[in-house]
Amino acid sequence: MSTILLVDDEIDSLWLFRLVLQERGYHVIVAADGNAALVQASRYLPDLIVTDWNMPGTDGVELCQRLKCYPALAQIPVVMASGRTPPAEQSALWNVFMSKPVELEKLESVIDSLLMKRLAAPRHGTNVPAPPAARWLPVPRKLWM
Repeated sequence: MSTILLVDDEIDSLWLFRLVLQERGYHVIVAADGNAALVQASRYLPDLIVTDWNMPGTDGVELCQRLKCYPALAQIPVVMASGRTPPAEQSALWNVFMSKPVELEKLESVIDSLLMKRLAAPRHGTNVPAPPAARWLPVPRKLWM
């Protein structure tokens, strides 16, 4: 079961998305702003984050910038949602941008696609072969003489 962190200051949107995603079998965590989202992300290491852009305090863009500062959080895919058009220079901070109002079917499709890509991606260190044991064995005494 994948864990999704939903971040939005609009309670109605937050609970609607939560209900729909829980129906699909996802474990859903919620946060009302970017600061709370950063705490939740570091505590639960979600598989994906869906965040609103416009929020009081730490907004969605700042949340994405702060996520990139932590190696454990930097690889989490992010879906940014907003009624505004995003500036092109910040598009590297998130994986997908969705205009509000967000269509639930489209959101579900985007989430499924990002999670499939994440599961298919090789994890660092898992495909690295172990060094040959002979490298670590002591050199035979005959070679010392």
